[in-house]
Amino acid sequence: MSAEPRINDRIRVPEVRLVGPSGEQVGIVPLAKALELAQEYDLDLVEVAANARPPVCKLMDYGKFKYESAMKAREARKNQAHTVIKEMKLRPKIDPHDYDTKKGHVVRFLKQGDKVKITIMFRGREQSRPELGFRLLQRLASDVEELGFIESNPKQDGRNMIMVLGPHKKKTEAMAEAREAQAARKAERQGVSAEETSEAPVAEAPVAEAPVAEAPVAEAPADAPAETPEA
Repeated sequence: MSAEPRINDRIRVPEVRLVGPSGEQVGIVPLAKALELAQEYDLDLVEVAANARPPVCKLMDYGKFKYESAMKAREARKNQAHTVIKEMKLRPKIDPHDYDTKKGHVVRFLKQGDKVKITIMFRGREQSRPELGFRLLQRLASDVEELGFIESNPKQDGRNMIMVLGPHKKKTEAMAEAREAQAARKAERQGVSAEETSEAPVAEAPVAEAPVAEAPVAEAPADAPAETPEA
């Protein structure tokens, strides 16, 4: 069956409960009268509650209504938060530098509003020292307690020990903050660019120099006696 409501001439009932363009209750009127009012207001008669007795119809611009509904649905999908579980694997005797790197990833995941599954992997004789993994998990949870909390306490699962951290912030809040930070950075970059443009020196046009007139050289007459150099 089509999900589209019946409109105008597709409505096949003798009378309807009519709702006006502004949501006002008009009352039960014959279908012909409702169609006449729709034509008078240059609107559509849309069946909004087909199972009611009589069906409820409203006067509206159906094309505009469909467009606005599509935009709202698109915005809702854009802001929809999908819960993601990230995973981070550690060894019981992890190097301090590696621990800081792994912790940085956990911090980033929690800031994004994602859950983090922490797995401690035991190998060989390490399996007889589960307290090493437990202490490591407790240390990590303490280091990121401002961003997340222990959603699932540490538990042994074969050769591994698992703990799940949940973020304090919801995914939607983290997404909103990320968009605000991105907009702020963009505005800051645009402001710096405008400032640099306004402070750029203006190149002056070179001043053209007037040509210097050379004095004419007097030529000696052809019949003038040549000068004899003095002794």
